[in-house]
Order: sequence, then structure tokens, then C-alpha cells
Amino acid sequence: MALVLYNTLTRKKEAFTPLRPDHVGMYVCGPTVYDRAHIGNARPVIVFDVLYRLLSRLYPQVTYVRNITDVDDKINQRAKDSGEPIAVITARTTQMFHDDIAALNALPPTIEPRATAHIAQMIAMIEVLVAKGHAYAAEGHVLFEVGSMADYGQLSRRSMDEMIAGARVEIAPYKKNPGDFVLWKPSSPDLPGWDSPWGRGRPGWHIECSAMAGEYLGQTFDIHGGGQDLVFPHHENEIAQSQCANGAPFARTWLHNGYLMVEGEKMSKSLGNFFTVRELLENAPGEAIRLCMLSTHYHQPFDWTAEGLKQARATLDRLYTALRNSADVAVQAVDIPAAVQAALEDDLNTPLAIAHLHELLGALNKAEDDAAKAAARNALLAAGQALGVLLQDPREWFKWQADGAAAGLDEAEIAALIDARLQARKSKNFAEADRIRQQLAENGIVLEDGPQGTTWKRA
Repeated sequence: MALVLYNTLTRKKEAFTPLRPDHVGMYVCGPTVYDRAHIGNARPVIVFDVLYRLLSRLYPQVTYVRNITDVDDKINQRAKDSGEPIAVITARTTQMFHDDIAALNALPPTIEPRATAHIAQMIAMIEVLVAKGHAYAAEGHVLFEVGSMADYGQLSRRSMDEMIAGARVEIAPYKKNPGDFVLWKPSSPDLPGWDSPWGRGRPGWHIECSAMAGEYLGQTFDIHGGGQDLVFPHHENEIAQSQCANGAPFARTWLHNGYLMVEGEKMSKSLGNFFTVRELLENAPGEAIRLCMLSTHYHQPFDWTAEGLKQARATLDRLYTALRNSADVAVQAVDIPAAVQAALEDDLNTPLAIAHLHELLGALNKAEDDAAKAAARNALLAAGQALGVLLQDPREWFKWQADGAAAGLDEAEIAALIDARLQARKSKNFAEADRIRQQLAENGIVLEDGPQGTTWKRA
């Protein structure tokens, strides 16, 4: 089947046809680097990584651009509070972001532009908007005049009153309209700033993405993605300033992942349910976090729960157990199973794709000869790759918790107890063998006896 995606701009699923048949351009809003990424940040990274993998199988070339916002008032405030230089903060938190999302099996984008390296492009775009009558300078600021665009609000489909309320706009005397938004603002000597026709200052948030998307993908490109919270005002304002500056459509397809909740409530530090990706990685493998998030369709709200993560880990335990038990068959690259590919081509239906993973697992466990086992194993690996899971050696999966656990039996102690249990069984001292199994279980160690011997994992 052809790739179908839900376009926020049209509010319907559409057959995807790129501008160029051999090259897809995709822009996804990246992090503002002043702190560690939280689990809400992780969801779009994972969703659009699955899409990137899919597009890369369907088209000869994909240019995936995901930016780094390294000039922002939140960064300025963090520097003021901590006394650290801004460059130190952004360098450290950018590396943290890269480390955390790599642990989630997210591929790096083709291009990762930084806002501070594209100030010239932002200034040039603002100058065009001023010249065309879509922006005006006032008291050191430059603002986009929303009344100059007849169809402003086309993405969010809100009335002007709703947009003003939703944006929590600053009511300033220099604005012609309360909804006018900042393209450029003045910087005091203690803040980052660049010379411009309007004085020393820094860009507004929205102009950054428009300038970087245009620089690497052109005035019109195929896909723009991000979280649903960005529909308004960020993406709405990107459309306004880009289309008014360029006189051409901006992104043709807009994809937005749904909001993230935690145990049925909005994630909030005040509620004590705010988690960073790193905090989760200290207690769970990245693949489990990834599979858990993919268990809900990207377009729907996602409720992060401890039970959901536990189920994802249990699923991966079963998958990796089957791969470990079939490790003697030859590995061969094969096409993604048709059912998995069809699920992903239907607007990234990852829950259905995961259901097909279970079917492939069943086929592998039931395989009666080496040929059937090899076919099932290779199909399962190919399906996992499409989702960004099952990418490690099964032995690494089962030792993860041993490496990550701060307490409990170490591997040498576990191996010694397993050997003692084996000797007890050989001596037909089954009571002692059962006692050792129970001792291991009380320490969170689950034994699995199979044709190739006894293996273990942490529960």
C-alpha cells in the first residue's frame, strides 16, 4: 500500500507524495538545550525516528533536519541562576540529549542545525517581512503583524480571540495587535545579542525554525513534525512568517504526536510525576522505554505508566528469549514483513506493527526445522529494526539489569549459585536445587532451563 499520513493542516489522512520522487525533506522541532530531556521530549524523538526509518526504506534519499535551540530566555535564566557561561550550559545539555536519545535507539538526523549559527538567515528573513509590510519595528523589537495575513490561523483553526488567549501573549504598548508576535527583540549587555538593522538583539523563537528549515529544505518541503503542543503558537507562526516572506507554501504535511500524561495526570514537577529520560534509563533499558511509547498510536494521547513499562520489558524478554534460543541459525537480511510494513505505512500504526511482532514470535517458537526457524528469526529481526528494537545481542539484553542494578547479587555470585544448583540436580538432590532456585528468586533472579543450559535474568 502507499504511505498514508494524517495531515494536521487538512485534518485528514492523505496519501503521501513527496515534491521530488527520489528525495524527501522532513523538519522536526528539536530541544531547547538548558536541561535534561524529559519523557515528553522523548516521544516525538521516537515517533519521528520510526517515520525516518520508514521513509528511508521507501525513498532513495531522506533529508531529516532536527534543530537545536541554543538561544532562548530559559537558557539565559539558567545561566543567571547557576553562574555558568551559556556556551558551557548548551554544550553540556546538548551532549546529554544526544546520549539519552541514543539509548532510545534514535538515529541521528541528517542535519542538526543550531540556532546561533543561523542568525544571518533569520535577520535576512525578517528584513523581507518588513519590506513586504508583514512586520514592523517598534522600540527595538520587530513584530509580525498577524492582521497582514488573511488566513492566519489555518493550522490551529482558532479564532483570533482564542489564539491570543492560547498564546498568553504579552500585552505591550508597541504592538499594533495583541496577537502580533516577536521576530526580534533587544538584548541588554548581559544577554546574548547580535548586531542587526534594529540594534543589538536576539531572535524570537518562531523565526529560528523557519530560517533553518528554509536553509536546508527550501521554501517548500514535504513534512514538518513535532508535538501537539507546538501546533499553536509555534507552528502557526512558522507558517505565517515563512509563507509571507517567501510567497510560497511552507510544509505540505504536518504531523503532530499527542500529549503525554503520567499515570493519568499531566506531568508536573509539583505533582512529583516529572521524569527525565535519564532517570528512566537508570531503571529500565532504552528499548523498553521505546517499545512502551510505541504501544500507543502517535496521534493519540499517551499515558506513561509503570505497568506499561513493565509490560514492554516482559514483551522484550519473550522476544529476546526466542532470539537467544535460535542463535544457532544463520542471520540473513530480509525485507520487512509485509504486514509490519503495511501497518507502518498506514499512518505509523505502531500498535498494529507490535501485534505483528507477537505473531512473528509465535512463528519462531513453533518452527520445527532449521529452515523455518531461520526464516522466522530473520523476519522477526527485520520487523524489530523497522520499529527500532531487537537491535542488540540477546546476551546484552539479559545482562542489562545486572549492569544497571546498584545492589543484589553480582554475576560471579549468580554463576556460582547456578553451578551449585546444576551439581545438586546431577546428584539428584532436588531439594537443594529448589532451595538455590528460591534463593536466586528472592534476589530477583529468574532462571530459565533450556536445551542449551540454564540462563538467567533479573525480574
